[in-house]
Amino acid sequence: MAVSISAMFLVPVRPLDFSRGDAQGRRMAEDETGEVPKLPPDSRLESLDERLDRLQQAEAAKQAKTVVDPNMRIAQLVIGYLIGGPLGGALIGWGLDSLFGTFPTFFLVMLFVGFGVGVVNVMRISKTPSDGASGPKS
Repeated sequence: MAVSISAMFLVPVRPLDFSRGDAQGRRMAEDETGEVPKLPPDSRLESLDERLDRLQQAEAAKQAKTVVDPNMRIAQLVIGYLIGGPLGGALIGWGLDSLFGTFPTFFLVMLFVGFGVGVVNVMRISKTPSDGASGPKS
């Protein structure tokens, strides 16, 4: 019995043969062009391209209509500086007062410093020309 079991394991082993290629019969060396194979045109893709082009044109037309007024942008900056400066200064002053235990001192000082910084920023904005105008015309 020992002879028949050992004979079963003595089957000759053939080397692996990859010369037939992949499932489509292509071999590696034959298909190394690097090109994407051309697929037949699909009507769904063409329809999708057409719809996408129409939507992009509509979006471009909508964006062209909405032009931001440069004066509105400047007004928003001024309001932001006049509110944010004192608010930020008051917040920093309140933090310093709670840290050192001197409540109104740093709060009031930093509130006025923040207001001064806001006014200086507004003056800086008023000196620079807006995007639409390049200064006085002669």
